[in-house]
Amino acid sequence: MKVLILNQVFYPDVVSTAQHSADLARKLVESGCQVTVVASSRGYDDPSRRFPKREQWHGIDIQRIGNTAFGKTTRWRRAADFASFLLNCCWRLCLLPRQDVVVAMTSPPLVSVLAMLLVPWKARHMVFWAMDLNPDEAIAAGWLKPASLSARVLASLQLTSMKRASVIIALDRFMKERIVAKGVPGSKVEVIPPWSHDEAVRFDRQGREQFRARHGLSGKFVVMYSGNHSPCHPLDTVIAAARQLRHRSDLVFCFVGGGSEYRKLQAIVAQEKLPNVVCLPYQPLEQLSGSLSAADLHLVIMGDPFVGIVHPCKLYNILTLGAPFAYVGPAESHVTDIAARLPAGQVAAVRHGASGELALLIESMAAGRPPFRRMPLAEEFAESRLVTKVLRVLEAAAAGENPDRALVAQP
Repeated sequence: MKVLILNQVFYPDVVSTAQHSADLARKLVESGCQVTVVASSRGYDDPSRRFPKREQWHGIDIQRIGNTAFGKTTRWRRAADFASFLLNCCWRLCLLPRQDVVVAMTSPPLVSVLAMLLVPWKARHMVFWAMDLNPDEAIAAGWLKPASLSARVLASLQLTSMKRASVIIALDRFMKERIVAKGVPGSKVEVIPPWSHDEAVRFDRQGREQFRARHGLSGKFVVMYSGNHSPCHPLDTVIAAARQLRHRSDLVFCFVGGGSEYRKLQAIVAQEKLPNVVCLPYQPLEQLSGSLSAADLHLVIMGDPFVGIVHPCKLYNILTLGAPFAYVGPAESHVTDIAARLPAGQVAAVRHGASGELALLIESMAAGRPPFRRMPLAEEFAESRLVTKVLRVLEAAAAGENPDRALVAQP
């Protein structure tokens, strides 16, 4: 089976969709598939970082294309970078041989439209792997007005690509409900959550101590938010809690990652001289266990309007570690679905705006120091289990079969 994966980011980039697409590509090669990936030659969070234009990695043919590097400081800059990638991608796709399946992800938004145009000319089937939904995200964030011409055109293109897909992979039941509400048959949508990075993430006591010593965190109770800092995951409540706890020299808020909100966070910390906040860039994958293990309490955050649109997948690495976490977000989401199955003391939840409640929660956690306890639930989200499910869906799509049948035999 010949498989083409379209996504703006791929190995060695460290953002979530790069890691998950790389996991799938390796599994496909191990299963005897011929895999081609078309991605950007620039780093997602740091466009000045450049990757080789052509690379063979674990038997995967990675073809990287150029795009502008205006950055994410304004909407027009972000849109220009997306547009240049899509235009260059069009030319590269014309030169590729025919594929059995093209897997369209969601970075940049509407790359699925390009994949749709490949069928049946360059690919027999398309699978839409919805890591998020756009223009839904842009509308929920206030970047687009729902009734505007641009929003209506983008929504129409998104829906057309969904209807043309053989299968759509949604990350949770809320995302599936949104997709079905658009007019897509529910039988076409499979719910497969993103997985933990089993090979890279484990509780690492030595790495924990090294990370804490390197960044001045030894002897502190560390509250960590690790990952993409996006308007979809608003940090206002956490920052307000940090302000309220600035007198506690034994408590530190550690923000690790990147994104448009990361730079805003850095500016706030510098302007207010918050002594209890540390900001660090994305950590290399080989050091991820140490950085995640360094936290005493992790944070999972989702903006109220984004349920079923985005899916914070940091949760699955947290479950793998067995780390306690606090959830800041709406009362009903995929996070609360999972939290309801965890024992008391392993997770706590507050709503956005309840910074005082969050501050008290953190102080309570610091006093009790809840231990790391890996739960059997984590096995449901293991890479070995879920990446195989995605593989079976692709095989069923290539064979023109109902993917539900392919998943029945899965453990």
